[in-house]
Amino acid sequence: MAIKLEKVVQGFYDRLEEGKICGRKCPKCGAVEFPPVYACNSCGNLETEWYEISGNAKMHSIVMPAALSSKPEYKALGKFAYGEIELEEGARLNAVVRGISKKTRKELLDKLPLDVHAAIYQRDGYKTVVFDLDSKYFDN
Repeated sequence: MAIKLEKVVQGFYDRLEEGKICGRKCPKCGAVEFPPVYACNSCGNLETEWYEISGNAKMHSIVMPAALSSKPEYKALGKFAYGEIELEEGARLNAVVRGISKKTRKELLDKLPLDVHAAIYQRDGYKTVVFDLDSKYFDN
């Protein structure tokens, strides 16, 4: 990457380049932070360790992108929505979830929470994390 990043942020992106999706785990209380942060949000411990997450998660809400929240660089994602994600490890975050269209949103709302899983997505110049709706929700 061309810009200088904080140590924990650089570590996150370095691990994505290696194909690993990592957060930080607190050795004191066991809480996992994702995306990674310097200190544990549960107990305040300043000593956390890199931890590869399972990628398994639940989606608790679905928000369709609108004109002001839709990012042109996400066009390559295809159909997607934003949502509150809860990782199997307990961390909660807002994220992009692929596989949801305006057409399927209503049906999926009745099935919340939805199973999703983390994936590494190549953006212009760097990798990031998005989530994919599990295939069991697609009509085959």
